[in-house]
Amino acid sequence: MRSILHLGYIDPMIETERLILRPHRLADFEAWYAMFTDRELFRFIAAPTLSREDGWNRLLRYAGHWSLLGFGLFAVFRKSDGQFIGETGLADFHRGLGEDFDGYPEAGWIVSRSMQGQGVALEAAAAAHRWIDETLSPKRTVCLIGKENLPSFRIASHLGYKPFAERNYKGSPHVVLERVK
Repeated sequence: MRSILHLGYIDPMIETERLILRPHRLADFEAWYAMFTDRELFRFIAAPTLSREDGWNRLLRYAGHWSLLGFGLFAVFRKSDGQFIGETGLADFHRGLGEDFDGYPEAGWIVSRSMQGQGVALEAAAAAHRWIDETLSPKRTVCLIGKENLPSFRIASHLGYKPFAERNYKGSPHVVLERVK
C-alpha cells in the first residue's frame, strides 16, 4: 500500500492478488458511467438513473471526499488487464438517516455484473477496510443495504458488520449495519 499527494489530496493505491484500487480520476469517467447506467446492476440499490451531468457531478463528489475528508471511494480495476470493474470504500454521504448513522464512515461496494460471483467485491471491500483501519482507525463504520440484497449482506457479514436498525431510504426498506472496533 502506498499513498502520495496528488493535486492536494491523498492518493492511495492498494494492490490485492487480483485487483488495483485507487481514487477515481477524470479519465475513469466513461468506464464508470457505463457501469452506472446498467440498470440491472442497480436493482437492489436506491440509485437514480444518472444523466451524464449527474454522473460527472458524482465523480467530482468522490474526488471531494479525498480532498476534504482524507478518505473516500476507490475505483477498482482488474490487475491482469487494467479494466475498470467497480468501486468500493468508505464515504460520508450525509443521508439524513440519524445520529447513529450519519457522520460515521459509510462502506459501499459494487462491481460490474460480469465480475459478480467471483469474490471480487469482497476482496476489494476488505482491502478498503484494511486501508481505512490502518490510516484513520475509525472506531465505528456503517453501511446501508436494501432488504433484498442478499449478496451484499454476505459481504457485510464477512467484513464484520451487524444489523442494528431498519430505515426507509428513498422509498425502499433498508437495513443499517455497523462494524465496531
